[in-house]
This record gives sequence, structure tokens and C-alpha cells, in this order.
Amino acid sequence: MKKKNSREFWKTTPLGEMSREQWESLCAGCGRCCVRKILFKDTAELAYTRVACRHLDTRTCRCSVYEKRSSVSLDCLTLTPAKIRLCLHLLPETCAYRLIAKGRDLPSWHPLVSGDPDSVHRAGISVRGKVLSEDDIEDADLEDHIIDWIRH
Repeated sequence: MKKKNSREFWKTTPLGEMSREQWESLCAGCGRCCVRKILFKDTAELAYTRVACRHLDTRTCRCSVYEKRSSVSLDCLTLTPAKIRLCLHLLPETCAYRLIAKGRDLPSWHPLVSGDPDSVHRAGISVRGKVLSEDDIEDADLEDHIIDWIRH
């Protein structure tokens, strides 16, 4: 029988069987999924930019309209266990949802492992201090802000 309240529940509970609380706690609060992306149709390459959604609080790396994010921002990717496999390619390689879906463990800087919600920031994984708001950038200039550090 699987333990549902285990301290390391992500090792024993499949994504599709996690409680809402467990699912939500997988988010490390890095903000990497909240940066604008560009999909180049000719090459199918996905590029990350240093431009974040206007609703990302760049200090806390949390969404300021989280509960209504899908209706407020049409570009927002709302992850669910049912959609996770379809969305993996849109998530940074460091994302807990992506790691677990691929059978990997969480890194030491993840708050569930470290026990500290600021460990993701201290490890330099979050976008804190590294992004601009989309309110400050014209869409036509988005390609000028492509970065490569988010993939790793």
C-alpha cells in the first residue's frame, strides 16, 4: 500500500494520484514557467526569454492572481495531472513536475527536500532578479530577450 502522507510522497505517489495539496507543493516557486516563450515554427524550437508574465511577483516568484490565472492570462499554462504529459516540453528541465513525470528525484534545492522555501532562490534557480515584466517590453522586441540559462 502506498503512503499518501509520506514526507517524500513524490517518490511513492504517482502524479495522477496526488492530492491537490501534494500536487501544489511540487511547485518550487522558481517562476521559470512564468517567463514568456517563443516557439519558432520553422524549427519547432522553444526559446525562453527574460520577460515574465505581468502577474508574476518577481520578488516572491509567485503568481499574483494564481487562483484565476487561466481566465486572466490566456497564455498561462495550468498544469494538471491529466495534462502533464502533453505539457512536459513547455516546462524547464528543473521543474519538479517534469522531473517526477520522467521518473527522476527532486534536487536538494527544492523546498520539499530542503524544508526551506527560500532554498530555490539561494541556489540561483529562481528568476528572482533576472527577469523583466512583460509590461515593460513590446511584443515585437521579445526575441531580443532570449536567454539560455533557463533550460538548465
